Amino acid sequence: MADFVSAAQAATEAMRGVFPPTPLARNDYLSDRFGADIWLKREDLSPVRSYKIRGAFTAMRKRLEAAPDQRQFVCASAGNHAQGVAFACRHFGVQGTIFMPVTTPQQKIMKTRSFGGDRVEIRLVGDIFDQSLAAAQEFCRMAGAHFLAPFDDDDVIEGQASVAVEMLDQLGSAPDMVVLPVGGGGIGAGVTRYLRAAGIETALRYVEPAGGASLRAALEAGEPTRLARVDSFVDGASVAMIGARTFSALRSTSPAHVLVAPENRICITMLDMLNVEGIVLEPAGALALDVLPQLVADIEGKRVVCLTSGGNFDFERLPEVKERAMRYQGVKKYMMLRLPQRPGALRDFLEILGPEDDIARFEYLKKTARNFGTVLIGIETTRPENFDGLFARMTAQGLIYTDITEDEVMAGFVI
Repeated sequence: MADFVSAAQAATEAMRGVFPPTPLARNDYLSDRFGADIWLKREDLSPVRSYKIRGAFTAMRKRLEAAPDQRQFVCASAGNHAQGVAFACRHFGVQGTIFMPVTTPQQKIMKTRSFGGDRVEIRLVGDIFDQSLAAAQEFCRMAGAHFLAPFDDDDVIEGQASVAVEMLDQLGSAPDMVVLPVGGGGIGAGVTRYLRAAGIETALRYVEPAGGASLRAALEAGEPTRLARVDSFVDGASVAMIGARTFSALRSTSPAHVLVAPENRICITMLDMLNVEGIVLEPAGALALDVLPQLVADIEGKRVVCLTSGGNFDFERLPEVKERAMRYQGVKKYMMLRLPQRPGALRDFLEILGPEDDIARFEYLKKTARNFGTVLIGIETTRPENFDGLFARMTAQGLIYTDITEDEVMAGFVI
């Protein structure tokens, strides 16, 4: 265990020639809101706006120390890991081949290319990550390149542990609790291993997106288990199966200490931090903050460090984030409404609306009969309880409607 502490400290020192420690700052807004002393470890302010640079840099450095003639590296990623690998390739002057799905947003491709410059080649292969991964691994076998795993690698875990090294140095002592996001488990494993190896008993809480709770599934099964379905919205933490090495470091975790954050609720947290604090977080970067309301009883009066793991947010996604947040708050709903096909029918419906209700979408979809038409209607309001009154008035008027807001299949098709 002492070896891991020394290795993580050496990894941290090696990074100082490339980038300074990310800030650890007390957040007055969150501290006042939750009655605790809350600090944010701002990994969203690293050179690539995520902690992934730590693992990529450390794994590449150690490979080059062991095999100086290794000049070609490969990874598969559609996000932060790709950018960390690209940055490291440019720093060490080696060649990198980065495999990404064809569906990767241009913004992420451009950022990866800008970090790597002429040291990286980006290959777009497959529609999903697993296809890109298979192509990357096949390329490694053919070209004799070295594969840099995004999380399930001992050197990557060692690099991610540098977050804990910096945190303790910056804070001056151990906090009462650390809240960590979990995707593949790299940052969770690194920080957990370092604190426990150093004999520090700080309480740890782990947060997964509801649509990618791979750590919880592994703890229930006693081993890494592939999820049947993954919601990709929290793309930085949407992993179908936690790594074998990362799970080894986390297998003693109590299931009660693994919290699940609904994707739409995360959007509220992202907007709150953007509007109140001016902090831009990607969905995965907001995970540790999103569960603070659930931890109020555990953190009151205590010093808590939350890891904001990434800030690579494409603002083209902002309308979707706002939409998801409003739906979770219950102030926006979608309905399929059967409306009479007669003059004045729309006017009559508008008179049913309350003073705080607003039509955000109105679209005829299909005439189900000569005298009736089906309408998709979206309504925004200021308070969730306003919908109780609206629905009561609609029923009293004999209107037939179906609330499809929470119907995943229907909403995904028409919204």
